[in-house]
Amino acid sequence: MTIRLARALTIALLLSPAMAGAQTVDLDAATIQQLSAAMDAGTVTSEKLVQLSLARIDAYDDKGPLLNAVLTRNAKALEQARALDAERKAKGKRSLLHGIPVVLKDNFDTFDLPTTGGSILLEGSVPPDDAFVVKKLREAGAIILAKVNLSEFASGGAFSSLGGQTRNPHDPLRTPSGSSGGTGASIAAAFATLGLGTDTGGSVRGPSTSNGIVGLKPTLGLLSRDGIIPLALSFDTGGPMARSVSDIAVALGVMTGVDPADAATSKSDGKFETDYTKHLNAGALKGARIGVARDFLGQDQEVDWVVEASLAAMRAAGATLVDVRFPKWLLDAKGEFYTAVRYPEFPVQIQQYLATLKPGFPKTLAEMSERSDKLVSTRPDGAGPNAPRWNLFKRELASGTMTDPRYTSVHDFGLPLVQAILDGTFTANMLDAIVYPTSSRRPEFINAPPDVPGGGAASGSNLANLSGFPDLIVPAGFTTDRLPVGISFVGRAFTEGKILGLGYAFEQATKARRLPAHTPALPGEKLPLK
Repeated sequence: MTIRLARALTIALLLSPAMAGAQTVDLDAATIQQLSAAMDAGTVTSEKLVQLSLARIDAYDDKGPLLNAVLTRNAKALEQARALDAERKAKGKRSLLHGIPVVLKDNFDTFDLPTTGGSILLEGSVPPDDAFVVKKLREAGAIILAKVNLSEFASGGAFSSLGGQTRNPHDPLRTPSGSSGGTGASIAAAFATLGLGTDTGGSVRGPSTSNGIVGLKPTLGLLSRDGIIPLALSFDTGGPMARSVSDIAVALGVMTGVDPADAATSKSDGKFETDYTKHLNAGALKGARIGVARDFLGQDQEVDWVVEASLAAMRAAGATLVDVRFPKWLLDAKGEFYTAVRYPEFPVQIQQYLATLKPGFPKTLAEMSERSDKLVSTRPDGAGPNAPRWNLFKRELASGTMTDPRYTSVHDFGLPLVQAILDGTFTANMLDAIVYPTSSRRPEFINAPPDVPGGGAASGSNLANLSGFPDLIVPAGFTTDRLPVGISFVGRAFTEGKILGLGYAFEQATKARRLPAHTPALPGEKLPLK
């Protein structure tokens, strides 16, 4: 056979219908829409996805880089996956989430798995029912694969008394950030396709940027908080975390809805959507006006470089960029505003949650603090004291009440003022979104003292909590030492569709996300799409 004939036969084979249809995608890059289509075609099963997810947890959570992200696995996950596969064949899929593995931060109630807040104090607590959004996910056909570690009671570093320290898959010596660090590390390492975190002062967004994934803090009131262990309900919200903007859009539409058990969701009536994927437009940046919050630059030259490159990409895609600055008094006061509301709310609201638990668990924050004082030694399984969080119990107890002037003045007048300033910035500059580096510095070393330069990234993230506005995080690039940098797209209240469109366009233009070097692909993770 001549070389020319051999080449011709090779080309003909490659162009044949059989080979042309043999499309594959890496597990970590597959979107929910791609996986759903593959399951419809019968080339992938939910059982296979769960097996691959569990294999990655086996390889990288307790071994390899020791991410220590997973607290509790769902022992029935494979059984549930097989049942959902059979249901798909018999009746069709419930939604795009049918058969998709999901991990939950362990402050979302689950009727069949413990919900601990990462604390020894709630070890073994199984709530009476699912959180509202968890029930929505299950009804859509999602599989709750595992409950994952968090900052204890969603406050502090990525450490808990029950689960210990979670590590960053991009660099295990670095923090994955809190408080949704277990979700962030799990999604970056492809332990599951989708995860849920919570955000009170940046707790979805910090872990999203530190782990190089996409995350959304929705508008306060878009998603129900019923069945989520509270930290401060003036700010608390759940939020989806994933490896693509499209996956965030799919998940968000499944979880919305007015919930009588959470009065805040009444604000979403007539404003929430059940399909945010319709906003995913690769050309959405063309003609958009984007504000650049430069107050949060200038703290890490490598983060700044990635942000400036991101801004250049937005300009190239047709966006008009406008520099915006916030009043100095607001930048100086925003942390105090947050603490003035956050600390007094926790003792009251955690007591309301504890009242729903079975006998034997603490019923007040004071009782939690008393019990923690008696837990001064590490157990054989590694669980043990969490002094920083348990010291914070005492500060929360001493922070005053929700009728004190310090609380009421900020809650009743300060928060509306912040919202008015942000809203006015949008109006005065005719903006579609405001962008800023989600964390102004790269992820800190886990063992870095808090006063070491480079530790404790300053950020504008709590402005979105103080105002209640939505904030979407999209991977923007990497520093020289291969640490991820994220960029935030803040929108006005209930403009999730708009910022998802802008974030999607930016994501498609830059394609900055990467599978972490310490959690590489395993054999069998090339998935056939057809």
